[in-house]
Amino acid sequence: MSNHIKKGNTVEIISGNDRGLRGTVQWVYPKKERVIISGINIVKKHQRPMRAGRTQVQPGVIEFEAPIHISNVMLVCPRCNQRTRVGFVQQEDGSKVRVCKRCGEVID
Repeated sequence: MSNHIKKGNTVEIISGNDRGLRGTVQWVYPKKERVIISGINIVKKHQRPMRAGRTQVQPGVIEFEAPIHISNVMLVCPRCNQRTRVGFVQQEDGSKVRVCKRCGEVID
Protein backbone atom coordinates (compact mmCIF):
# COMPACT_ATOMS: atom_id res chain seq x y z
CA MET A 1 0.00 0.00 0.00
CA SER A 2 1.35 3.36 -1.01
CA ASN A 3 0.52 6.78 0.38
CA HIS A 4 2.56 8.77 -2.13
CA ILE A 5 -0.58 10.02 -3.92
CA LYS A 6 -3.62 11.40 -2.14
CA LYS A 7 -7.06 12.66 -3.13
CA GLY A 8 -6.89 16.16 -4.61
CA ASN A 9 -3.30 15.87 -5.89
CA THR A 10 -2.43 16.75 -9.47
CA VAL A 11 -0.83 13.83 -11.27
CA GLU A 12 0.57 13.13 -14.74
CA ILE A 13 0.03 9.88 -16.63
CA ILE A 14 3.38 8.30 -17.53
CA SER A 15 2.22 5.28 -19.56
CA GLY A 16 -0.74 4.12 -21.60
CA ASN A 17 -3.02 5.83 -24.11
CA ASP A 18 -3.40 8.97 -22.00
CA ARG A 19 0.36 9.46 -21.53
CA GLY A 20 1.37 13.05 -20.80
CA LEU A 21 -2.06 14.20 -19.64
CA ARG A 22 -2.59 15.76 -16.23
CA GLY A 23 -5.59 15.56 -13.94
CA THR A 24 -6.77 15.73 -10.36
CA VAL A 25 -7.14 12.58 -8.26
CA GLN A 26 -10.78 11.95 -7.35
CA TRP A 27 -10.50 8.58 -5.55
CA VAL A 28 -7.64 6.48 -4.21
CA TYR A 29 -7.96 2.74 -3.61
CA PRO A 30 -4.80 1.88 -1.64
CA LYS A 31 -5.52 -1.85 -1.24
CA LYS A 32 -6.06 -2.26 -5.00
CA GLU A 33 -3.24 0.24 -5.76
CA ARG A 34 -5.45 2.18 -8.16
CA VAL A 35 -6.56 5.79 -8.58
CA ILE A 36 -9.39 7.52 -10.45
CA ILE A 37 -8.41 10.77 -12.16
CA SER A 38 -10.94 13.31 -13.43
CA GLY A 39 -11.22 13.37 -17.22
CA ILE A 40 -8.62 10.62 -17.76
CA ASN A 41 -9.13 7.00 -18.90
CA ILE A 42 -12.72 7.52 -20.04
CA VAL A 43 -14.37 4.21 -20.94
CA LYS A 44 -17.79 3.39 -22.34
CA LYS A 45 -20.13 0.86 -20.79
CA HIS A 46 -23.26 -0.48 -22.48
CA GLN A 47 -25.87 -0.54 -19.73
CA ARG A 48 -28.99 -2.68 -20.00
CA PRO A 49 -32.23 -1.36 -18.53
CA MET A 50 -32.49 -2.99 -15.13
CA ARG A 51 -34.53 -2.42 -12.04
CA ALA A 52 -32.58 -2.79 -8.81
CA GLY A 53 -34.95 -2.38 -5.89
CA ARG A 54 -36.80 0.92 -6.22
CA THR A 55 -34.23 2.65 -8.41
CA GLN A 56 -34.32 2.47 -12.19
CA VAL A 57 -30.93 2.17 -13.91
CA GLN A 58 -30.69 4.40 -16.99
CA PRO A 59 -30.12 2.28 -20.12
CA GLY A 60 -27.75 3.16 -22.94
CA VAL A 61 -24.07 3.87 -23.34
CA ILE A 62 -22.57 5.58 -20.31
CA GLU A 63 -19.07 7.04 -20.03
CA PHE A 64 -17.07 7.11 -16.82
CA GLU A 65 -13.49 7.32 -15.54
CA ALA A 66 -11.95 3.90 -15.02
CA PRO A 67 -9.27 3.28 -12.37
CA ILE A 68 -5.58 3.45 -13.32
CA HIS A 69 -2.80 1.56 -11.58
CA ILE A 70 -0.86 3.84 -9.24
CA SER A 71 2.46 2.92 -10.89
CA ASN A 72 1.29 4.57 -14.13
CA VAL A 73 0.95 8.05 -12.60
CA MET A 74 3.44 10.48 -11.05
CA LEU A 75 2.78 13.35 -8.70
CA VAL A 76 3.16 16.89 -10.06
CA CYS A 77 4.97 19.17 -7.60
CA PRO A 78 2.95 22.33 -6.86
CA ARG A 79 6.12 24.45 -6.63
CA CYS A 80 8.25 23.36 -9.61
CA ASN A 81 5.26 22.16 -11.72
CA GLN A 82 7.11 19.04 -12.88
CA ARG A 83 6.34 15.40 -12.29
CA THR A 84 8.44 14.06 -9.48
CA ARG A 85 9.09 11.18 -7.17
CA VAL A 86 7.93 11.51 -3.59
CA GLY A 87 10.08 11.23 -0.50
CA PHE A 88 9.22 11.27 3.17
CA VAL A 89 10.88 13.36 5.88
CA GLN A 90 10.40 13.27 9.64
CA GLN A 91 9.85 16.76 11.04
CA GLU A 92 10.94 18.05 14.45
CA ASP A 93 7.48 17.51 15.95
CA GLY A 94 7.55 13.85 14.89
CA SER A 95 5.15 14.11 11.95
CA LYS A 96 6.01 12.53 8.61
CA VAL A 97 5.51 14.72 5.51
CA ARG A 98 5.86 14.18 1.78
CA VAL A 99 8.59 16.09 -0.06
CA CYS A 100 9.42 16.67 -3.73
CA LYS A 101 12.59 14.85 -4.77
CA ARG A 102 13.41 17.54 -7.36
CA CYS A 103 13.16 20.75 -5.33
CA GLY A 104 12.88 19.48 -1.75
CA GLU A 105 9.64 21.38 -1.12
CA VAL A 106 7.14 19.96 1.39
CA ILE A 107 4.01 18.79 -0.49
CA ASP A 108 1.55 18.32 2.39
